[in-house]
Amino acid sequence: MSSKGNSGTIVFALVVTTLSAALLAAAATILKPAQDENVLKEKQQNILSLVGLNGPNDYKKFDQLVQGLVIDQEGQQVQGVEALALDLALEKKLNTKNPAYKVRYPMYVYQDPRGRTTYLLQVAGTGLWGPIWGYLALDEDGNTLRSAIFDHKGETPGLGAEINTDVFEQQFINKKLLNEQGDFVSVKVEKGKHDASMPHAVDAISGGTITSNGVSKMLEQDLVCYLKYIRQQSTQSPQL
Repeated sequence: MSSKGNSGTIVFALVVTTLSAALLAAAATILKPAQDENVLKEKQQNILSLVGLNGPNDYKKFDQLVQGLVIDQEGQQVQGVEALALDLALEKKLNTKNPAYKVRYPMYVYQDPRGRTTYLLQVAGTGLWGPIWGYLALDEDGNTLRSAIFDHKGETPGLGAEINTDVFEQQFINKKLLNEQGDFVSVKVEKGKHDASMPHAVDAISGGTITSNGVSKMLEQDLVCYLKYIRQQSTQSPQL
């Protein structure tokens, strides 16, 4: 093959590569708003499902159903930040790079028709292969979990990925964050057989030790910050 033919092939390949890259970039730009909207919708549906609002259009009334707010690590409310727009995983990553950076936590307050308050909380951490996260409903007593949802980016199917199953999530119903002395002890994901008589522990995932430990760690790290805020709302809340 002549050098002229080789040059033509190279030019053709460069043109095709450049056009493909441009088309992919354009497609990503065009699709991003729709992707962002889907992410927001999923987040709203997850949060509302914690209190049994599972209707296909409930998310459209999200702002009417819950009050969103943002707090810092000391439980102080942060103004000027929208809870839904906050990326908790990114906040914690920034804190890892710079310990002086104060993590901001999104939380939501729901009042049922009887006037009973439920706090809807978000947690974020790391499993075996990447990010894990969750949403939890906490009773107005600041102690009793009412429901939980967990998810992951890339945990192993049949192992760590089991955090996103009803069997795992339902273990957290009615678990307690505080011991009898009113101290924060969180809920641990541990090996062994746990039942309702053990208020601070649930069964770990068989073969998913690192993911289970990741769930325990993110609960312990994040829930204490929310409890600081809740304590400030009621002088009757136990001391942390």
